[in-house]
Formats: sequence, C-alpha cells, structure tokens
Amino acid sequence: MQQTADRFPLSPRLFSFNYGRDSSAQTGCSVLDAAFKRYFSILFPEFTKDEFFDAWSEPKSFVVTVSVKSRGCDGYPDEDSDESYNLGVGDGQAVLRSVSVWGALRGLESLSQLVYQDDYGSYFINKTEIVDFPRFAYRGLLLDSSRHYLPLHAILKTLGAFHPFTHIYTQSDVKRVIEHARMRGIRVVPEFDSPGHTQSWGRGSVPSGTFGPLDPTVDSTYQFMERLLKEVKIVFPDSYLHLGGDEVSFSCWQSNPNVRKFMEKMGFGKDFTKLESFYMESIMNLTAALNRTSIVWQDVFDYHERPRSRYVVEVWKQGCYLCEMRRVTKAGLKVVLAAPFYLDLPIPTHSWARYYNVRPLAFLVLEIWKSEHYQTELSKMTKAGHRVLLSAPWYINHISYGQDWRNSYAVQPQNFSGTEEQKKLVIGGEVAMWGEYVDATNLTPRLWPRACAAAERLWSNEQLTLNADLAFPRLKEFRCELLRRGIQAEPLFVGHCKHEYDGL
Repeated sequence: MQQTADRFPLSPRLFSFNYGRDSSAQTGCSVLDAAFKRYFSILFPEFTKDEFFDAWSEPKSFVVTVSVKSRGCDGYPDEDSDESYNLGVGDGQAVLRSVSVWGALRGLESLSQLVYQDDYGSYFINKTEIVDFPRFAYRGLLLDSSRHYLPLHAILKTLGAFHPFTHIYTQSDVKRVIEHARMRGIRVVPEFDSPGHTQSWGRGSVPSGTFGPLDPTVDSTYQFMERLLKEVKIVFPDSYLHLGGDEVSFSCWQSNPNVRKFMEKMGFGKDFTKLESFYMESIMNLTAALNRTSIVWQDVFDYHERPRSRYVVEVWKQGCYLCEMRRVTKAGLKVVLAAPFYLDLPIPTHSWARYYNVRPLAFLVLEIWKSEHYQTELSKMTKAGHRVLLSAPWYINHISYGQDWRNSYAVQPQNFSGTEEQKKLVIGGEVAMWGEYVDATNLTPRLWPRACAAAERLWSNEQLTLNADLAFPRLKEFRCELLRRGIQAEPLFVGHCKHEYDGL
C-alpha cells in the first residue's frame, strides 16, 4: 500500500459506484449491486438528500469504477476463490480491479476505511495505491450455537438462527444466514460434532433413556448419520463439512457390554481410541461419497496416525501449538489454526501480545508435550499429508483484564519445524467463540476487536505484522470504525473515538 498526503474532497451527492466497460460483472450482479448500496450507507451514514449540507461550495464528482475479470455473481465463495484486488484512488475517481466478485468485496471494504471526515464534517480520501491479497485462504470464525441460545440478529450481526421459542434452526433460517454471508463473500461451514458432544441431538429426538456419545457399533448410527449428511449437503453449499471428533468420553462405551464385545470381535482389545478411529473413518467415508471435504479436530489425527481418507485438521489444543502444527503438516495434511485464538478464556493482564507475536518460520526447538503442544501436532499432521487448520491458540472466548488482543496477534500459524511443502498444508486458522459463558448479551463485545487481531494475522504478509505496538493504532482505528457502524466493540486501551457507541 502506498498513500500520499494529497487528499480529495467527497460529496455524497456526487459520489457513485459503477462497473467498468471491460468488467464481466455488470448491473444485475446481485453481490456487487447490494454491496454498492451497503457501502454507500457505510461511507455516508448521515447523508439524506433533504438535510445534508456540502461544506464545499464547488463539490466535484467522484466515481468508483469496479472491474471484475471472471464471472460468478450467482455463486458461493469457496477454498479456491481469488480474493486479490488492486485499488487506485486519484482525483475524482477510484479504480478497483479484481479477478472475482469476492476480491471486489475485499477491495470495497478497504475503500470504505480510506474515507474520513475532518473536524467540520467534510469527507475526504487520500491518493492511494493498494495491491492486496490474503496470506491464508481459510480465515474462520466458529460460533457455538449449542451451549447458549443465539438469536438471529446476533448471528447475522457477527457473521443459523434459533427460533426464539423452540430454539431450533429451520431450513429457511439457515438459508437466510447462508445468503447473508454470500452477499459479503463469507463461507458458511457447518459443524456437526460426533461421536461426542451430541447431547442436544438427543433432546431433539424421542427420549431413549440413554446418555453419552453415539454408539459406533450399531448400523442404525451410520444410517442416521448418512441421512443427516445428505441433508446437510442439500442445505449447505460449501465443499467443507466439519465432523468434530473431539473430547470423546469413553466411560459410556466402557460400561456397555455390547460395545466391549464388538471391540473384541474387531481386535481392538481395550483400546477405545481404535473404536473412535473406526467410527470417524466410517463417517469420513460417508462424507467423501458426498463429494465433501472433511474437517476434524486434531483428536482424530492424534488417535489415527495413518488414515485412509484425506482431510483437514483443526488444531485446538493449547500449549506448543506450533509443535502440533509441525506434527500435522509433516504428515502432509492441511491445517487450520485455532489454538491461540480462544477469546472466551480468562488469562493474565496485558496478555494480548500473545495473539500478535507468534512467528511462522522461526520455530526451531520443539517441546515434547505432544498432547498439549500444537506445533508438534502441526508437524505430525502435515507430514502425513493432511491439510490443517489451526484453532488451538485462538479460543477468544478466553478473556482477561488488559490488552488481551495481543495474544491473538502473537500467533504465526506456520511457526513450526517442517518443510516448505508442509507449511503450505497449513491453509489457515479459525477463531473460536465457545458458548459455555457466551450468549447474545456478551457475544459481540467479547468477539470484537479481539478477532480483528487474528484477522490481520491471517490476511497480511508476515513481514508487515511483526510488531504489536505498530498494529495498535490500526486496530484502535478499526475499533472506532466498528463503533461507527454500530458494532459494540470493546476498547483496546484508554482513549476515545469520534463516533462512540450509542447504546442498544
């Protein structure tokens, strides 16, 4: 990005968006037509034709011309979407060029953050040249809608929707969320965690008198899962499907004589991790038959070192997450990082630096706690050939007093000992907002601006994001921008914004 002190006045009356003559997207492109209207309101929230006053006696017109190379206005973003864009701002015009409509959306967001007001309320934009693209293709946010009721407005605002009385998502609710996300270039990846974490499934069915994880020894379990996954494929267009697979308690299986008999028959002995692997392999095969890519939590890799199926591993366990990533990528699997981005957990004062300061390529010494150090997991999983998502360091439901956004900013997803080919298998990371202590009352302020730190880490070039102190002014300004847009973002530190939050 290059920016000069040359600034140009903007008049909402004479500001417009249009399509370039060479653009494959033209009027009628639903994604960009809606984006033009949305960003005009974001840029000039106080403008009405009857009341707005131009401070400039001779305002000039300003035209934003958008040119998109490839077609795809009616599609959905996916893992191969090109989000790059070029943006040039000059006197009276801005030119935005991108390969896809999703890149155009990213460019429009950048444009919206370049416009500012002076002390008299006049709008300006500086001469700017931007060439931008994401460092990682997968940059996710997990919302836990099982532990607490999240109303539709809370989910749509953060980008699902519980019925306010029955706490059930209808297919029309889900379609609304997916379309809301599509118009903003956001993918919706569903997670149906099994065989554990299934208590809510039972509450939605006829009571059976039994508790615990799904029974992996009976055909009815797989018949049910096959029907469920087929329905999920119809409702959710994304090619990724998260199957969970974490934190399975074996006590229920251990107490079931039929399960023990099945394990003896299969030659599993008393190793219940082999039974879990048997179940997950079966479910991943069902998913592959539906032409979907499975995402699983790292527990599946920990207990199943040589899977027949290829899948994406999400690293969530705390500790040396880079060790975990080294272990996973060394196995040849792709990775999503979440471990350092758990925003819900209380942690020590001024711990926000931890989010910023992790370095992807500098890790040389490995810690030996395999189950706790996700750097080791990353190495092992990528060595096995799996693509990996890192989530372990980004549980942002973990909060603390002080500038805890620095914790998210410290994370570098590729900071583990492995080959360059292994590091390429780390496809990104995912911020997780688990819901034990989070619902609609505290979701937004707990999420923002902590998630912004992880977002910059996953989008921007590493060399431009080495210093949390240099990031602070950017994130502080963006937090003020969130307040201006009506997003209830918490303060980063002492200070104020020109546009403070007006309240609920």
